[in-house]
Amino acid sequence: MLTPEILSQISPFELRARQIVEGFLTGLHKSPYYGFSVEFAEHRPYNRGDDIRHVDWKVFGKSERYYIKQYEEETNLRCHIVLDVSSSMQFKYHGEWTKLGYGAHLAASLFYMMHRQRDACGLVTFDQELGEMLPARSSPAHLRYLLSKLEPLLSVPGTNFEQRKTASAEVIHEVAERLHRRSLVIIISDLFENMGEHSQLLNALKHLRHRKHEVVLFHMLEKRSERELDFPDGRYLFQDLETGEEMDLVPSQIREAYKEEIHKYTHAFKMACSEFHIDYEEVDTASSFDLALLAYLNKRKRLG
Repeated sequence: MLTPEILSQISPFELRARQIVEGFLTGLHKSPYYGFSVEFAEHRPYNRGDDIRHVDWKVFGKSERYYIKQYEEETNLRCHIVLDVSSSMQFKYHGEWTKLGYGAHLAASLFYMMHRQRDACGLVTFDQELGEMLPARSSPAHLRYLLSKLEPLLSVPGTNFEQRKTASAEVIHEVAERLHRRSLVIIISDLFENMGEHSQLLNALKHLRHRKHEVVLFHMLEKRSERELDFPDGRYLFQDLETGEEMDLVPSQIREAYKEEIHKYTHAFKMACSEFHIDYEEVDTASSFDLALLAYLNKRKRLG
C-alpha cells in the first residue's frame, strides 16, 4: 500500500499521481471487481484492414498480441475538479496529511486517470471566493500545468496563515453559470460551513444539475477526529481554523451525542443529494484513495 510517508518521498508530483493510479488499477484487477471497464485509450486491438505501420511492436513483444496506437482520439468527456482550499482544509490530528494534502493528491490522481482516458480536465479552486478557473483540455502539457497548480497546495502554512472561509454555495453557483458545455463536475471539499447554510449548498448543487452537469461530491474528513470525536481523555481548547473562534470542552462528555447528531445530519444531506442525482461520497483522509477512485470509475462508466 502506498502510504503518505512513501508518497511524500516520491517526486515529481506527476509521478506520485501515476503511482497512485497504477497501484489502484493493479489492485482492481486482482479484486472481485476484475473485469471492470478500465480500458484506456492509448491502444486498441488490431482489426483486419488496419494500417500495420500503427502496430505497437513493443506491446507485441511483451504480449504477443497486436495493438494499434491511437494518436488522435476525440475527447470523451469534459471534467472540472472544484477543489476547496479554505483554511479548514489545513486540518489534521490523527492523520499524516491535511485534508487539503489528501484532496490535492486525489485531484492529481483523477487528472492522471482522465488524461489516460483522453478526457478533458480542468481545475477550479476556491475558499471564500473563486480562485483559479482553468479550462478543460486533454493535452499532456495541460495535465502538467494542472499538476503544477496543485503542487504548491501541499506545503503546510505557518501558524500565522491568513484565515480563509469556505463559501461553497456561492462559488458553485458561479461555476454553474460559467460552464457552458455539459461536464462532469467533481467537488472536493470538507463542506466546513454553518449547518444552516447547507440548504444554500444544496441549491447550488441543484443549479449545476439544472445546467445538465453531472456532479460528484467528495466530502473530505478525518473520520477519527471529526466523526468519532476520538481524542484522549482530558479538556481541550478547540479553535475554528476559519474564524479563530475557540471552544473549551471535554470530548468524552459529548462524544455519543455528537456522533448521533453528525450521523443524522450527514444522512439527511446524503439523501438530499441522492434525490437530485448527485453522487455523494465521504472520504476519510486516513484511508487509501481506492474508494474515491472507484466511485469516479463507477460514475464514468454510467456516463459511457
